[in-house]
Amino acid sequence: MKSKNIFDYPLFALGFRAFFALAGLSALILILLWNAIFKGELSLGNYFGNTYWHAHEMLLGYSAAVIAGFLLTAVKNWTGKPTPTGDQLAGLCLLWLYGRIVPFYAGLLPDALIAAVDFAFLPALAYQISKPIIAARHLKSLVFIAILLLLALGNGLIHAEILGLTKNSAGFGLQLVVATIILLILVIAGRVFPFFTERGLSGTLIIRKPLLDSLAVASAALVFALQLSGVSGGILATAATVAALLNIARVSGWYVPRIWYVPLLWVLYVGYAWIIAGFALTALSAYGWVLPSLALHAFTIGGIGVLTLGMMARVSLGHTGRALKVSNAIAIAFVLINLTAVFRVLLPIALPDWYGMLVYGSTLCWLAAFALFVFVYTPILASIRIDGQEG
Repeated sequence: MKSKNIFDYPLFALGFRAFFALAGLSALILILLWNAIFKGELSLGNYFGNTYWHAHEMLLGYSAAVIAGFLLTAVKNWTGKPTPTGDQLAGLCLLWLYGRIVPFYAGLLPDALIAAVDFAFLPALAYQISKPIIAARHLKSLVFIAILLLLALGNGLIHAEILGLTKNSAGFGLQLVVATIILLILVIAGRVFPFFTERGLSGTLIIRKPLLDSLAVASAALVFALQLSGVSGGILATAATVAALLNIARVSGWYVPRIWYVPLLWVLYVGYAWIIAGFALTALSAYGWVLPSLALHAFTIGGIGVLTLGMMARVSLGHTGRALKVSNAIAIAFVLINLTAVFRVLLPIALPDWYGMLVYGSTLCWLAAFALFVFVYTPILASIRIDGQEG
């Protein structure tokens, strides 16, 4: 008799299900906690310290969960080979979850153990997706293994400083993680934006431009390499301007005016626009005209926040056999996540004296957007495909 897996439930039928559910919940819990800390209403002593904890958890907690869900699903489609499901997928989820919990046991658990538990997730994920990629000889997807290992390196640099093994490496590690996630998004955009646009708008044919794609991604990589090297001033401003222009040219080649009638499309294009805004603000910050934190939050809240919410909504519908059309509640969530970035990135430029209120407004918009996502999508992620197929 065939034994049944303990976690043989729809939620663990494919990577996107469990990890998108975890990402949505963590987006709510982490920001609720951070808002209380920011306002001085809560003090949580943990392994990272408050500032590093917020940055680490949004990048290597929330964002890493979205990346895991996407890659575990996409690699299966690209290679035709299975990725972890059932008990194996649950094990990955638990490893990710332990990484969120154990930092609050600082003083009770050895710091080295806390670091090891958190660090282990990305290498484990890289190993799991490398198996189908290598088995299928899908060599162009090896870039995603390299990206996951770069994220792991950034995470390792954060832990190294906290453990006292290095000095001043945590900030560099966080910069490396942000850069790697943005580059990952730009690489994936070249694969999915034209496809999603053609699928979402009948009669549309997108002409691919591989050279422009490569130049746009390379220009972004150069900007981040300059920042990591400590280069600023005119050199960084010029590189960031070129990156903004090349990425405008790239996304313009995919753009069709009809996307504004399809929330699942316009949310992705607006998310890309926030990344371009990040490069523009990087150029301005290189001359000291705006704060570097504004460029950072254009990349993170705008680029990562908007695009991950849009991608989770689209992937969840497509891979559960549902029509690629979001409810009004999710369309409102897309507006709210963009307002989050407006409050945190754009309005502080015009209204610097209102900074505290604007951060609070940004927090409320973020929480409302992800509350809607969790409410609408948790039943979808936890239910079998409506077309009866596997996954």
